[in-house]
Amino acid sequence: MDIDDSSVHIKGNIMGVKNRARSQISQQIDTATSGAVRGLTVPQEGWVATTRKALAMSGAQLARRVGFSRKRISQAEKAKREGGITLRSMHQFAEALGGRFVYAIVPNDGTIDDILKRQANKKASALVSRVSTHMALEQQALGETGDKKEINQLAYELARDLPFDFWDEP
Repeated sequence: MDIDDSSVHIKGNIMGVKNRARSQISQQIDTATSGAVRGLTVPQEGWVATTRKALAMSGAQLARRVGFSRKRISQAEKAKREGGITLRSMHQFAEALGGRFVYAIVPNDGTIDDILKRQANKKASALVSRVSTHMALEQQALGETGDKKEINQLAYELARDLPFDFWDEP
């Protein structure tokens, strides 16, 4: 085996390990964000106030449990509605309310792989479009069917290999 074959083999193994690790992380996210989490909507009053009220707990009672003033509870509930509360505070409130605070980034549509496929298709379409324009000027256009085939193949390769510029705008 010469040096070039060895380096290709090593690179292939590294890419295989990276792809397996990425796949495991993607699966973890997809599992964690499936089902009820996807349909979850934030209550209008925010989670702190809604949970407190569901437990029939007054603001003063929550304040005592967290070690805050009643005024600070009111400010925190307002800050939560406006998106200005800290994660640390949310953890404290959740514990005081008998729960735990969980946060996640949930894909809007589908899974992590679906997001990757959409980006790969977007990038592949832009690349093939540029090449097709040049080829058409030279009377070598592939035609719509050929372009679609090239887009599909390139998108597959982009999603599989995830080049360093994958998320750069095409």
